[in-house]
Amino acid sequence: MLPLDPGSHWLEAGITGLARQREWDAVATAEGPGVPGDETQFVALQGGRLLIESGPTGFDAAALAEALEGSLDPPYRAYAVRRDELWAVGATAIEVARLEPDPRGEDLELTWDGSTLALLTDGMPADVADAAPLERIATEREEGSYAAHAHRLEGDLFELLVLPL
Repeated sequence: MLPLDPGSHWLEAGITGLARQREWDAVATAEGPGVPGDETQFVALQGGRLLIESGPTGFDAAALAEALEGSLDPPYRAYAVRRDELWAVGATAIEVARLEPDPRGEDLELTWDGSTLALLTDGMPADVADAAPLERIATEREEGSYAAHAHRLEGDLFELLVLPL
């Protein structure tokens, strides 16, 4: 008996059986606020505060955040795109924390490989002592090596992501 030749058609989309990775934790549509613009990005915090990260000046994302109510609790990061008078909104849950003392920089990337602790602040090598608050959080979560990223949202409030290596 000859072995089955799967040929190239087994790798076409839909044939592999691999599910597409989920991109959003929640999606919704909303009637658009009456301001110009076709897209925006915002962060929703506890207590209903919205931080607009991109979009037209003065953009009010309240209607977009309201459309997500009941689907996803804050904090989350949302992206919205206008399609005529309707907005499509996708959101992913995020973790936020206050880093005190306030580290310098907007973006911190801290890695621990089991022997070396390294810090990049805004893409440049920095003194790891500046990342003490982030290191404290990361070592509480991960027993082994890790990569931790902190992005400043406002003041000493940062969006965090800590992953094992």
